[in-house]
Amino acid sequence: MTAAGSATEERRRAVALAALVAGAIAMGASVLFVRWADVGPYASAFWRVLLALPFLWVWMRLENRSAAWPRLDRAVLLAGLLFTGDLFFWHLAILGTTVANATFLATTAPIWVALGAWLVLSEAVGSRILIGLALCLLGGFALVGESYGFAPQRLMGDVYGVATAFFFGAYVLAVRAARARHGAAEVMFVSTAVTSVCLFIIALVFEPRILPQSLPGAAALLALAIISQVGGQGLVAVALGTLPATFSSLVIFLEAIAAATFGWLLLDEPLGLAQAFGGVLILFGIWVARPRTGDVVAGP
Repeated sequence: MTAAGSATEERRRAVALAALVAGAIAMGASVLFVRWADVGPYASAFWRVLLALPFLWVWMRLENRSAAWPRLDRAVLLAGLLFTGDLFFWHLAILGTTVANATFLATTAPIWVALGAWLVLSEAVGSRILIGLALCLLGGFALVGESYGFAPQRLMGDVYGVATAFFFGAYVLAVRAARARHGAAEVMFVSTAVTSVCLFIIALVFEPRILPQSLPGAAALLALAIISQVGGQGLVAVALGTLPATFSSLVIFLEAIAAATFGWLLLDEPLGLAQAFGGVLILFGIWVARPRTGDVVAGP
């Protein structure tokens, strides 16, 4: 690769990394909006994706003015179905076990991403990635702190936490594969439309009410859609067009740091030295695993 080509590639990676970091922070803010919404967890998940659709449609039309209608293929359909599974099992985990257990088990998603990226996308998973993954997992455990614990009566809730990680890991891989053939906005719009149909059915079955009961509650749902879905998930989709799936999943660990920070600043939730140390470990793990100049990534 020429010097100019190398510089261009470095800029592309830098922009993608910035998008990924911003997306992870925006997704971390979702904990605030879910807390402030006055509907149940499945209803808030439904509104999150439904209210995002008009904004994603505008983004998609701006991104690709020539396409008459968005395309639905297997990877995009899978992304929508897998994101449904991620949100569904996440809420089951929260209801079935402690928040600490659910949070930590959900952060094991990069294990599934690394396995799938190696087996399905033929991405190289080298020692730097594995060391970075280990550091991020240790950091995630430290963020949870002493709240984590096993109890037989919470076993199914813990299983749901593992299922959350699996579905989110598979979702990252599906988006990475879809970005080989589609723009980020098209992937987001079509997959989010699929998710909204699925979550509407789930909300009808599991929720006593779907409509928000107040103006602040409705505003929280709109913010959840714009900031966490369009901004958060959308920026992740942008980054996955350039960065390897496994490394991207490690950067998404920043969502846990952002959520803990937002909880400390705005919800008066305690944040001690152990949690701060966990955040430092995550940042160090991401730094260790970062792509270097000259790295070749197979796959999309």
